[in-house]
Amino acid sequence: MMPFFLFGVGVSISLVFKKASSKSLVIKKVVLRTVKLFLLGLFLQGGYFHGRNNLAYGVAVAKIRWLGVLQRISTGYLLASITEIWLVRNVMVDSPTAFVQKYYIQWLGNTMLVEMIVATLLLSLYMCLFYGLYVPNWEFQSPSLTLSTNGPHTQIVHCGVRGSLEPPCNAVGYIDGYFLGEQHLYRHPVYRRTKDCSVNSPDFGPLPPHSPEWCLAPFDPEGILSSLMAVLTCIVGLHFGHILLHHKCQMHRVVLWSMSSFALLFSGFVLQLLGIPFSKPLYTLSYMCITAGASGLFLTIIFYIVDVKHFRKPVVLLHWMGMNALIIYALAACDIFPAAVQGFYWRSPENNLVDGLESLLQSVLHSSKWGTLVFVLLEILFWCLVGGFLHMKGIYI
Repeated sequence: MMPFFLFGVGVSISLVFKKASSKSLVIKKVVLRTVKLFLLGLFLQGGYFHGRNNLAYGVAVAKIRWLGVLQRISTGYLLASITEIWLVRNVMVDSPTAFVQKYYIQWLGNTMLVEMIVATLLLSLYMCLFYGLYVPNWEFQSPSLTLSTNGPHTQIVHCGVRGSLEPPCNAVGYIDGYFLGEQHLYRHPVYRRTKDCSVNSPDFGPLPPHSPEWCLAPFDPEGILSSLMAVLTCIVGLHFGHILLHHKCQMHRVVLWSMSSFALLFSGFVLQLLGIPFSKPLYTLSYMCITAGASGLFLTIIFYIVDVKHFRKPVVLLHWMGMNALIIYALAACDIFPAAVQGFYWRSPENNLVDGLESLLQSVLHSSKWGTLVFVLLEILFWCLVGGFLHMKGIYI
């Protein structure tokens, strides 16, 4: 879902900064919002809160996770906002020619799209480091899994390669470990669910016999290098926002958005065939194209239903949630609210309302998977209604 959020950030930036009277003043506001969002992410995802099923809180400063979802969104917001505020001409758009003039800049005697320049620079930097950076052998402190070993011990991961896409030896993880330190990275990466690292694959589980040493290594899916590609998703959102601003015909918007979305989807699938995998942890180019295209297509469908055909009632719940997306994300997705509810229990921590409701649904449906699915759907409905309540009270956070 994060690429959809980044895409939405890009669209909203184009709408908010369509008329920036004082660029320096607006930039100050952007920087302040960026700092606030980054610090909020650090507070929610830096390790202070331990999530559901863990009523403890607190984190050692030496092990704070510096990066996370909100930190990545703040980075995308900052760079996309600077692109929109400083590099776009102050031209009144009243024709297709004026649209081109507004979003083109003079550069070395040639006219080039603002978004294309920034996107090309970011993409070039990502691809050069991703495929060109030499990843040497590296080591990390692994927690002990046996009673015979006291405390953590050092594990050595053997790499010595360039351009690897495998979990232990890719440039994304190496850069994060080098600049942030392995103690400040995410401790439960997605590759722990692979067959190499879990007997319960595709879920987390104990290590299988003779598992590779990197299974216990940290890896941050919202790291430094992969965040460069995440910024591109915001820039794609900018493009869609510009179409919304300057093309008044509803069907023109639908057609242009559809063309852009299918072009991105097609490019992503072609890149997959050419050997660039669809990888969320690495935020590969194919992943960026496919998720940005899917975001654009979803926006087009919702826009067609709501603004062209005027069917507003079917999506009113999404409308409510979208108006307070940040606070709902913090309370729900970061497990702040569920953990708070679990803090009230009967006799033992397992006897709480959250776990009790999920267990009840699993018993009624005679299936843990279907029970969990219904529980999640009810949770989404609950937060939609919370968003509706906040909307009726005029509260927007």
